[in-house]
Amino acid sequence: MEKDLEKWTEKGIEFATDYGLRILGAIAIWIIGAWIIKKLTSTTKKIMDKRDYDESLKKFLLNLIGWTLKILLILAILSKLGVETTSFAAVIAAAGLAVGMALQGSLGNFAGGVLIMIFKPFKIGDLIEAQGEIGVVKEIEIFTTKITGLSNKEIIIPNGALSNGNITNYSVLGTRRVDLVFGVSYDADIKQTKEVLMNVLTSHPMVLQEPAPTVNVLELADSSVNFATRPWCNTADYWTVYFDVMEQAKIALDQAGIEIPYPHQVEIHKES
Repeated sequence: MEKDLEKWTEKGIEFATDYGLRILGAIAIWIIGAWIIKKLTSTTKKIMDKRDYDESLKKFLLNLIGWTLKILLILAILSKLGVETTSFAAVIAAAGLAVGMALQGSLGNFAGGVLIMIFKPFKIGDLIEAQGEIGVVKEIEIFTTKITGLSNKEIIIPNGALSNGNITNYSVLGTRRVDLVFGVSYDADIKQTKEVLMNVLTSHPMVLQEPAPTVNVLELADSSVNFATRPWCNTADYWTVYFDVMEQAKIALDQAGIEIPYPHQVEIHKES
């Protein structure tokens, strides 16, 4: 009886010693791991702040990094305690693969949103053309980008398609060239026509003097001599300049007696 008691006492002490050391090791791993995770997330946040990352992207990435590191830390602690983690890791991997396949389109949009926020091909307030749409960027989200169309309609574009397609940013350079074409009669004097059109451009307050506006013969068409009229303006003034120059050029050409040809219809009546 005493021998059995002594035997169980020895086993108890051995068991307590073995698992006590494992528990102490697990606690040490938890303390050191938590400190390392805190340092890594803090350093990552400083880098993101320095590089001016988007706030929503910054929060998401910090949470993603934090939870990933915490899961790895938990697996390390379980392994130290003697828990078999191979099957546990396999279950997590399989679940992650299943979720990834189910959310393939959403993950593509997420990746596109991350790329847009990192490389910043446009920002809120920019006038852009993408995916067949033109509008002012209203909001950049993780999965989609919202723009306000020229007719004040809200357009939502998935970030996956947006990041993989062509993007024209009309605002990034600050100025735009307005491309207009005016056709006049072959009887009109070319030099006079150029002077009239150039006077319209130089007298407009929103037309920039640098780069200088230009007026050149573009084409000898079937029924008209076409002039390429190219004023420059600030991006915000584009449509004002476009419509103003179009109207004022017509008035100025009429006042100068320069004809703008238009289609004529000739009817032939045959007598019986």
